[in-house]
Amino acid sequence: MKKIITQLFLCSVISLALYSCGNKSHAADPNGKEYTSDYICPMHCKGSGSDAKGTCPVCKMDYVENKEKNKIE
Repeated sequence: MKKIITQLFLCSVISLALYSCGNKSHAADPNGKEYTSDYICPMHCKGSGSDAKGTCPVCKMDYVENKEKNKIE
């Protein structure tokens, strides 16, 4: 019985990991403000990016200065 419970638990963990890796709803457009703003989310969450310091509305991480912006323009 203990072996069955352990196997079910491992299957659940593996399934959850595979599902979360395949969920790309947070992915951003490389040409969007998530990459081109003055301040960007380190995770490049969709809908993030700003011209002022702040936090990402999706993952709540602090924005960082976009050092790549001058290279893009």
